Amino acid sequence: MATFRVREAAALLGVSDDTVRRWAEAGRLPTVTEGGRLAIEGAALAAFATELAGTAERPAIRPMASESARNRLVGLVTRVVRDTVMAQVELQAGPFRIVSLMSREAADELGLQPGTLAVASVKATNVVVEVPAES
Repeated sequence: MATFRVREAAALLGVSDDTVRRWAEAGRLPTVTEGGRLAIEGAALAAFATELAGTAERPAIRPMASESARNRLVGLVTRVVRDTVMAQVELQAGPFRIVSLMSREAADELGLQPGTLAVASVKATNVVVEVPAES
C-alpha cells in the first residue's frame, strides 16, 4: 500500500503541512508511523480527498481568454472498477474528479488501486493516466 508523508499529502490536497497535521491530530485524517515519521496511507488519503472535494466551494469561472492544448492533473486514484476487458478509473485531483476508461490490461499494468498517486493527462476527450516513477 502506498503511503504519503505529510508534505506530499498537503501538496496533493492543496493545503499546508500544518493543516494536514491539524486534521491528523483532530482525528479527521488517519495516520501511520513510517520510519519514525508521520504518514498517511494512500487509500485513506484518497477517501479523505474525495470527502474534502465534496465540501469544497467551487470558484466562479469566468470565460477563458486562452487555454493550453494539454493539461496534466496530479491526483489520487479513488476508485477502480474492472470487468473482463475495460476498467473505469476515478482520480481526485484537488477539487476535480477525473474519470478515465482504459483497458483492464493497462489498469493492471499500472497497478491502479485506491490510494495510487497518478497523473491524468487530458487532451480533447481522451484521458491518459500515468504513474510517476518512485524516487
